[in-house]
Amino acid sequence: VQLQASGGGLVQAGGSLRLSCSASRIRFTISVMGWYRQAPGKQREFIASVTNGGTTNYADSVEGRFTVSRDNRDNTMTLQMNSLKPEDTATYYCKAQRTVTPTYVTWGQGTLVTVSS
Repeated sequence: VQLQASGGGLVQAGGSLRLSCSASRIRFTISVMGWYRQAPGKQREFIASVTNGGTTNYADSVEGRFTVSRDNRDNTMTLQMNSLKPEDTATYYCKAQRTVTPTYVTWGQGTLVTVSS
């Protein structure tokens, strides 16, 4: 599986951005896709995930502001980010995971989100 993330950029606080993650070269169905972020000097942290059945999960820090969705037909995942805060500034990564045999975990390259105050 290969993942391609896009949509990062510079936005003012209170603004919105939409990130996309496109998966290709899929031989076995992806069980869950997720977004993580890593700010300078900090560890990578979980943001949101969505299963192939549509079940979503969010970190407390983004609950109510971010919305994750997935289109299984074209193997894409999006992250709609609203009410952005300066503390949301980070490099955002998408992840694809299969939890049944054959299992795998794949990361995409990061896309930078910068929120100015």
